[in-house]
Amino acid sequence: MRRTLFLAIATLAVLAIVPALKAIDDPFAREITAEMRASLFEDPGAPVLGNPDGDVTLVEFTDYNCGFCRRSQPEIEKLLKADPNLRLVIRELPVFGEGSRFAAEAALAAGMQGKYAELHAGLMSMKGRADQASVLREARRLGLDVPRLQQDMSGPAVADHIAESLILADGLEIMGTPTWVIGERVIFGFLPASELSEVIAEARASATE
Repeated sequence: MRRTLFLAIATLAVLAIVPALKAIDDPFAREITAEMRASLFEDPGAPVLGNPDGDVTLVEFTDYNCGFCRRSQPEIEKLLKADPNLRLVIRELPVFGEGSRFAAEAALAAGMQGKYAELHAGLMSMKGRADQASVLREARRLGLDVPRLQQDMSGPAVADHIAESLILADGLEIMGTPTWVIGERVIFGFLPASELSEVIAEARASATE
């Protein structure tokens, strides 16, 4: 495991026991190569929520066992409802152990049944830890074909998405979840919908300059 991921796991362990951190006031830029940009914003295998043809793309790196990611879910839902031109790309970054990995694989496989958004929201809003039992229970509740889901979870598309998320996290020096990428900015931590809206508005303004 690369150095950055060691640091990410250490950071996440601290975040699990401290109050929510305020996100960085001044989001800092990263050097994003053309290859990284394609993976971040144009990967056809990455789940997309909101408007797939939106004028601004926000990327979220997330983990279903991350408390701050779960806190972010209602803020994201509020944001997508208020901004019909927002395109949200999800990068599954399971760093909280086997349960997180299982949940990420299940969510991606649910996309093959046209129910990524439903399982993603369900896993983010459920009580308790995401593990095999709780994830499959939620999948059944949503009416997913569970035998097919489990088969698809072990497929190359799912493995490739998670592997690429880890590579991107390393290249962008991502320290934990949730992490947001928009334009050249990489922002770590929980952000309410109001602050995310400000970042998106700045990105829109920059695109028209």
